[in-house]
Amino acid sequence: MAKVLVTGADGFIGSHLVEQLVADGHEVRALVQYNSFNSWGWLDHSPLRHEIEVVSGDVRDAQFCNGIAKGVETVFHLAALIAIPYSYAAPDSYVETNVRGTLNICQAALNAGCTRVIHTSTSEVYGTARYVPIDEAHPLQAQSPYSASKIGADAIATSFHSAFDLPLTIARPFNTYGPRQSARAVIPTIIAQIAAGATEIKLGDVSPTRDFNYVEDTCGGFIALAAAPQSIGKTVNIASNYEISVLDTLQMIRDIMGSSVEFITDEARLRPAGSEVFRLWGDNRLMTELTGFSPKISLRDGLTRTVTWFSDPAHLAGYKADRYNV
Repeated sequence: MAKVLVTGADGFIGSHLVEQLVADGHEVRALVQYNSFNSWGWLDHSPLRHEIEVVSGDVRDAQFCNGIAKGVETVFHLAALIAIPYSYAAPDSYVETNVRGTLNICQAALNAGCTRVIHTSTSEVYGTARYVPIDEAHPLQAQSPYSASKIGADAIATSFHSAFDLPLTIARPFNTYGPRQSARAVIPTIIAQIAAGATEIKLGDVSPTRDFNYVEDTCGGFIALAAAPQSIGKTVNIASNYEISVLDTLQMIRDIMGSSVEFITDEARLRPAGSEVFRLWGDNRLMTELTGFSPKISLRDGLTRTVTWFSDPAHLAGYKADRYNV
């Protein structure tokens, strides 16, 4: 049984990763963002919460990070600000959390002698595809303050491997979806609004394509990379090797839910012209070569599971389906 640290454990992907690690027999220290409500985010509702060592704090504090890394073998660093629209309004907070937070976690892992670090990147760093499928050699394009901050975070992480031999891998997931996802993302906001009885839904541009991955597969990719020494020093996509337009995805959701809802373009929800990422389709061959891992859950099956979760009134009550979440 290995002792692992998961930062961002209170969030969507982080909470699922914690649960999979516990189920696999690991001893998990879960970092949740400190708040005066003593909320553990999604871990508050986890049936495994009593089997997890939960610590409240902030990755922006270097001294705190040094403390939580002690005695840990593997670090999964997921803590980040991720909403793209909010990054237009508050870019400084993205640099502080995503870049400085990554610096603090890498330094803490180095100081503590951690044997593996998995740093979380994002497919947004690629920007609009110059070629497809997008492999790890694709140019990086900062098309939003969020993606710029993640490019900076990836560079910091890479430098700790190059300069200090920190045994680090950059995991670069494409578009993860599933139960618990924030309503800032398109799939949960559509499902939540249809489940709440909406007859029309306002959206931004629905022509871009995305490479959607069910959260269980994304977490499986993280765990597979941590178990593969040959991935050290590498950046690896976690992708389905498949693209679908946002519109086609929404129509699939509408079909699964038996809805006749109408989709309407709302100019206020469009990204700035130079900031929209129009095409994402990830090449997952390196992941398969290094770890043998490949996604197991089809888009339709994953969406059906997600619809089932969001349609539960107890879950739906936690979402403000009538508001636009930035």
